[in-house]
Amino acid sequence: MGKTLAEKILSQKSGSDARSGDIVIAQVDLVFAQDTTGPLTIRQFQACGFERLANPEKTILFLDHAAPSPNRGMSNDHILLHQFAQQTGCLIYDVGEGICHQIVAESLAKPGDVIVGADSHTVTAGALAAFATGMGSSDVAIAFGLGKTWFRVPESIKIMVSGKFPHGVEAKDFVLHLIGTIGADGATYKALEFGGDGMDNMSMSERFTIANMAVEAGAKVGLFPADRITEGYLSSQGRGDHYQPMFADRDASYEKTINFDLAALEPTVAKPHNVDNVALARELKGTKIQQVFIGTCTNGRLEDIAIVADTLKGKRRHPETRLIVAPASPQVLLTAIRAGYIHTLVEAGAIILPPGCGACLGLHQGVLGDGEFCLSTANRNFKGRMGNPEAFIYLGSPATAAATALTGEITDPREVM
Repeated sequence: MGKTLAEKILSQKSGSDARSGDIVIAQVDLVFAQDTTGPLTIRQFQACGFERLANPEKTILFLDHAAPSPNRGMSNDHILLHQFAQQTGCLIYDVGEGICHQIVAESLAKPGDVIVGADSHTVTAGALAAFATGMGSSDVAIAFGLGKTWFRVPESIKIMVSGKFPHGVEAKDFVLHLIGTIGADGATYKALEFGGDGMDNMSMSERFTIANMAVEAGAKVGLFPADRITEGYLSSQGRGDHYQPMFADRDASYEKTINFDLAALEPTVAKPHNVDNVALARELKGTKIQQVFIGTCTNGRLEDIAIVADTLKGKRRHPETRLIVAPASPQVLLTAIRAGYIHTLVEAGAIILPPGCGACLGLHQGVLGDGEFCLSTANRNFKGRMGNPEAFIYLGSPATAAATALTGEITDPREVM
């Protein structure tokens, strides 16, 4: 019997015939932590008695969640991370150098890798056919020290997509629809494996968005095949030599298969306070929004910013709605500047944040007030997620966010595009 992508990758990295349900010990190609999980990871690493990293060149610290630091405590944590990097020789990406998941996608991940990070959205790199997953700080500390970790090989659910997105509909609408269909716990510790002829119409940016939110359905990983689109992306990043084709076997066994027609989708929004609490954007017309936040590891890429700039060009945000935009990396920001997108956004009344997580985690740069409503392109809308349990978060696509910024209420982007 053939193997799924998860089985195939974990077989290669464990040197065994890995099948769903097996326990394997796999070599880790990349391990990282960020500035809110990194300090605990370092303390656990030291408590375990490790004196050196297994692979310093494959161990990375990112200062992205509180960048620049909003308070004394976080500043001291940043000092700790810098000191650890100096002592151990691991890599460190400093304040302003971008979101960990975006940098991993741009510069580090490759097909067939096993990647673990002390951040749940490590799954983003699954778009490059990497078995990428988030782990707790203690487990990541062990991977720091040993260069390997254990997994239970997950069962896989096949998500078959056909057709292509209609005008005004994006990958974010699809993944919200998917999570609304199977539930926030519908894929707990499963691998979501994406396939079908609709893949030919999906850019890498769209694949990253979908893989990023696989964990919002409980999935261990969200995996895409490494195909010609993957190869083209890696080549565009100067990493063509990192490409290798990776596909599941035709006779692989799946727990179940779910089919989606992309052409049948409409702009979709997740309502407070759960990601699977979805509705169509047009059904929520009239819901007043005080803040629109565009960015994060889900939708802070160049393609996202281009969609927003195109929607807002020559227009102005609603006077009662703040518009905050955070590019995911310096590469995204610089390219957006050269393309004129940032000029367009500033003229439209947007506030441009430095590359990083921005308001997503609720630490700074966009904390909501009591009773305020936000439409965000992030991946989570739990109570208190953006720093205030008395606020309300809706999730939507960049197109929906841009349309909402114009009207001051949740708006189907097809009305203004």
